[in-house]
Amino acid sequence: MSLQALLFDIDGTLADTERDGHRPAFNQAFAEFGLDWNWTPELYGKLLTVTGGKERIRYFVEHYLPDFHSPDFDALVANLHKAKTRHYTAMLANGAIPLRPGIHRLLNEARQAGLRLAVVTTTTPENVTALLRYSLAEDAESWFELIAAGDIVAAKKPAPDIYLHTLQKMQLAPTQCLAFEDSRNGLLASRAAHVPTVVTVNGYTEHENFDDALVVLSDLGEPHAPFTVLKGDVNGKEYVDLELLRRWVGG
Repeated sequence: MSLQALLFDIDGTLADTERDGHRPAFNQAFAEFGLDWNWTPELYGKLLTVTGGKERIRYFVEHYLPDFHSPDFDALVANLHKAKTRHYTAMLANGAIPLRPGIHRLLNEARQAGLRLAVVTTTTPENVTALLRYSLAEDAESWFELIAAGDIVAAKKPAPDIYLHTLQKMQLAPTQCLAFEDSRNGLLASRAAHVPTVVTVNGYTEHENFDDALVVLSDLGEPHAPFTVLKGDVNGKEYVDLELLRRWVGG
């Protein structure tokens, strides 16, 4: 089958949002609620094994603060996450989180070629909209046929549910798609749905196991700034373009 659609994760894939975006936004939310919690870069790297912001807060309290009690813990988690999203959106609006190399170029090439685009992520729809609007283009949300995000499915990555939902909604076979992920949890989700996957690592994920990826790269690269190949055949290329994508999926 020929390549029909590109499916993009958001955090760490479209932009390196985790260390200098979500993490400080969480800390600002904690301070706003009078909590002395501080997620250092090292601690946040450990917490990233849990997908979903609300789930990450729960995991942190359960494993690092077992004696913490709140009269309504569910409400606290929800309100903390809402505040975190507000702080994160403000950072995006101030231009603090640029796109990763090659993303803008490849999206433009895909649109010009008539490929279908989708976002497949565990982050909230609000975070997706803000990143696309402030880091890509004012109308960038309309570039994507589907934005599958947040709690739209019950089981988050590494479960394949978000990918299965996307394939069903777009009426596509896995082999008609190519996924872009940055983490092992993301790769496990896409491959469990049988979607071929390109991995672009970041500082938090560069040492994870990506044996089932088509290729593992430092980023998508630019003509003036080649990627580093960590695994896979790039056919002598120095940056990812549509020709290379079609070669990887055989069409």
